[in-house]
Amino acid sequence: MRRRSFIRGIAISAAAWPLAARAQPKEKILKLGFLGAQTASTESEWTAAFAHRLADLGWIDGRNIAIEYHWGNGSFDNSANVFAEFVHQKVDVIVTHATQNIVLAKQATKTIPIVFASAGDPVGNGLVDSLARPGGNVTGLSIQAVDTSGKRLEFLREVFPALRRVAVFDNARNPVSVEEIKQIQVAARAFGVDAIAVNIEQDKDLAPAFEKLKGDADSLYIPTDPLFLTNRVRINTLALVARLPTIYADREYVEIGGLMAYGINWPAQFRRTAELVDKVLRGTSPAEIPVEQPTKFDLLINLTTAKALGLTVPPTLSAIADEVIE
Repeated sequence: MRRRSFIRGIAISAAAWPLAARAQPKEKILKLGFLGAQTASTESEWTAAFAHRLADLGWIDGRNIAIEYHWGNGSFDNSANVFAEFVHQKVDVIVTHATQNIVLAKQATKTIPIVFASAGDPVGNGLVDSLARPGGNVTGLSIQAVDTSGKRLEFLREVFPALRRVAVFDNARNPVSVEEIKQIQVAARAFGVDAIAVNIEQDKDLAPAFEKLKGDADSLYIPTDPLFLTNRVRINTLALVARLPTIYADREYVEIGGLMAYGINWPAQFRRTAELVDKVLRGTSPAEIPVEQPTKFDLLINLTTAKALGLTVPPTLSAIADEVIE
């Protein structure tokens, strides 16, 4: 009798298990709206670093967060529409980068937290009240593009001592690019070099720009800009055909044949962005999260391209480079 009662008790308990499981509350899935400034392929390493770091912190895409990715393809023309859609969907956090995108995101919402992976002069461009106390619903990481421009010019001179007149691509639609032009011109004067601005606002402007540079410049500087990075293959090709030694802000150019680059490490930048998003998802207001500066910068040199251009890279420069491609 006791045995039958025991078995009957087990059966009743087993029957109740599915009901208990169904009664457990499901974990809420938080929504992240992500707008990249370039293409998915260009930013694949960056977004992988972002997603992996979020996972390390306990946020798994498809389990407790849902990340909706959109891409600007080097243009800001559709950004306002994307941010309006994020607002309509009531996402929990907006993640983006490039100063113009952040400006548009801030115009779209004053309540949804916005975390940016990169911005030039966040205070000067009205994104935050101050770096230490952002205020409002926006925080993230500055890229110090302006602060590194003089260093890039210095590295270019080491590889190309004959530098006399450098052309600087300038996207007038990008406030960071405009400010960087001014700083490059200041640095160029200190080196006894002329810096001339060449306005590029669309990809169709690239080929005509290189035609105009023939005989007018002996080198090229490509600042931080989504339009340029999206078109990096064309820019590299045109620079090599024109035999213009070129310094870039992003390693992605050098990895596909550009001469040299000095700038922030983007995967590291996006990993840190994930850490700021984690703080927001756990309840910290963006107003209380200080805007951070990058801590990791990379110098890359492509010796094969240098040789093709008839340039010699000083051993002292190669020794300090983070990566030398041969």
